[in-house]
Amino acid sequence: MKPYRINELASKYVEYDMIQTYTELPAFPDPRLRLLHAVLNEHEALASKSELYTLVVSLVQLGMDTHDLIDTEDTRRTEMEMRSRQLKVLAGDYFSSRFYQLLSQAGQIAMVSKISAAVCEVNRLKMDLYIKMQRSQLKAEEYLTKLTALKSEMFQLFTDLMEGAFVKLWPEMLQEVSRCETVLAEMERFDSSPRFYQSWAYWHVMQEGTPEEQQSLAKQPEQSYVYDLLGKYELQSKLVSKLKSAADRLRQTAAKLESEPLKEVIQDMADSFLEKMSARIRA
Repeated sequence: MKPYRINELASKYVEYDMIQTYTELPAFPDPRLRLLHAVLNEHEALASKSELYTLVVSLVQLGMDTHDLIDTEDTRRTEMEMRSRQLKVLAGDYFSSRFYQLLSQAGQIAMVSKISAAVCEVNRLKMDLYIKMQRSQLKAEEYLTKLTALKSEMFQLFTDLMEGAFVKLWPEMLQEVSRCETVLAEMERFDSSPRFYQSWAYWHVMQEGTPEEQQSLAKQPEQSYVYDLLGKYELQSKLVSKLKSAADRLRQTAAKLESEPLKEVIQDMADSFLEKMSARIRA
């Protein structure tokens, strides 16, 4: 199996001094990329393109994730905040545009069309989610399911290229890896009252909490109040259970694979999710 070096390849497009100085980028979608790279290498017809395809998807996903960080509220901003916002716009556009160039240079015009269609579908899913959030029509589990779908959608386009058992196993593995990423990200939102707003925990309390608690959440409460809710509704333990279940399903799917190297990659991925969860709990 070819070594995974997508982070290294992507760094030439991502690590610019001005971006690193004046703004922050979202987390690199490493688990999904590792999975994609490993699975593509199991296909004789796709192995030679595994690095190219994984690299361009990493840039497109990073571009979309960067645009998601842009503050759209109509408020006054400091010069530093304005610069950070402008750089997010430009950086997201830049990352997204590079995949056209990379694929065109490689003569992969058909893949340009596939990725463009996937971007459109991701945007459609986002709009559906945002509308439901604005109307307060979401249940907590529905929110988690929709976020998982958003993370996996860009990678689903490769299903049509898969062969044999991977036609069924690829979507299953992608689903569980994306869900693990989603749950871990939701756990990180516990520590910030602004980030708690419209998180999985927020929707859980809006679904199960008292009218007084629901009203308080709408006003962005103090962090101490958020911690009280975390304890009362055992929100961390609920997410821990969801992560363990997703990691177990990922292992079970990996066990169906014939390739031992691929099994090892996926088992290590499941272990890594659980280690990050444990580190989060200890912190």
